[in-house]
Amino acid sequence: MQLVLENIFRFILLVLVQVFVLDNIQFLGYVSPMIYVLFLLSLPVCLPGWAQLLLAFGIGLTIDMFSNTMGMHAFASVLTAFARNPVINLFVSSEEISRPTPSFRSFGVSAYIKYIVVLVLLHHSALFLIESFSFINISLLIPKILISSLVTILLILGTKSLFKSRR
Repeated sequence: MQLVLENIFRFILLVLVQVFVLDNIQFLGYVSPMIYVLFLLSLPVCLPGWAQLLLAFGIGLTIDMFSNTMGMHAFASVLTAFARNPVINLFVSSEEISRPTPSFRSFGVSAYIKYIVVLVLLHHSALFLIESFSFINISLLIPKILISSLVTILLILGTKSLFKSRR
């Protein structure tokens, strides 16, 4: 029950921070930090795939409603949730997972950072490719993906470092 309440609190807090703080940050059109991705990355490992996809759609749609982006965040979030378990299996063996939620402690520092980097890059690539809906300005799109991903990764790692989980 405590895990459910933690995830509900995390959902609400991350949506509020994203909508009221981070959506108002734009630096030359390149930096768009997306802290709400942390909700998807922090879901329990044992959660069924359909539940992960449903929660990803829920948070993506919530961000879309506040941002008026017509499903772009929902698509990127569902894609990230779909790729989550294969990425976990790529970096962490099933014997190494001792705790139910991904963290520095449960995955190890190196594996957790790789996990965060791959999924944030995937999320941002999908989101910004849909937003531009073209490869014509690829010279502007790639820096936007990389810079926004870097800022998001640093925000996520900083947040996880500050609020070390007991799990």
